[in-house]
Amino acid sequence: MSSLCFLGTAGGRVLVFRQLRASGGLWLESNGTNILIDPGPGSLIRCLENKLDPQKLDAIILTHKHLDHSADVNVIIEAISEGGLKPKGILLAPADCYDNDPVVLKYNRAYLEKFIRIDQGFKYQINDINIEFPLRHEHGVETYGIKISTDQFKLSHIVDTKYFNELIPAYNDCDILIINMVFSDPMPYPHLCVDDAIKLINGIQPALAVLTHFGYRLWEKGIEPYIDKIQQQTGVKTIAATDGLKLDLENKSEMNFG
Repeated sequence: MSSLCFLGTAGGRVLVFRQLRASGGLWLESNGTNILIDPGPGSLIRCLENKLDPQKLDAIILTHKHLDHSADVNVIIEAISEGGLKPKGILLAPADCYDNDPVVLKYNRAYLEKFIRIDQGFKYQINDINIEFPLRHEHGVETYGIKISTDQFKLSHIVDTKYFNELIPAYNDCDILIINMVFSDPMPYPHLCVDDAIKLINGIQPALAVLTHFGYRLWEKGIEPYIDKIQQQTGVKTIAATDGLKLDLENKSEMNFG
């Protein structure tokens, strides 16, 4: 079985730190291997609320160091390793999560089996899960999106970034495309908006597009009308993630997979 659980769908500071939506990251499970992506504020609580045991995690991925993506990483490391009594797990993260002004505490690193610095093009395999960080994003701190594949599915996750054309070839060839869409309209900040999502989905043409990491203004306006617009302009099945949403990554008929 392969599934993806959205432990939070908040993006931007206001929605996250007021917890108007949760910010726990994503939990990927594939045939008994478990990976937590971007454990933001409250991730441990969201794991437990969704009946997901952090001690079963094999790896954590940080796409970048901003607190809405990394605030609970040290808590999760301690939970995986029983406070360091049973060192366990792998952490994959950009170098600046470990080095200058680190978000991964130094004493905590001994609680892991490995901590790995990722960069553009880096590939890694954990059991049946292939992980690739194809492109450095334009986001102010060192940031990478993710491509994840197994024999059952191909998933691309475009995380925080401003739009640039190289995103499309970097994240193509996927069944499921997840996009962090913070804004409804273009803004002078390095985050994606509705028009950017349309360009990405049209260029990549996944079987399913899932939008998440919504900002306060977009959330306040209401997300669903924008989902309808995106679907109409791309012809691709598109959904807005909700807190606790669990996708069955192998149910291709339900997701209109080819």
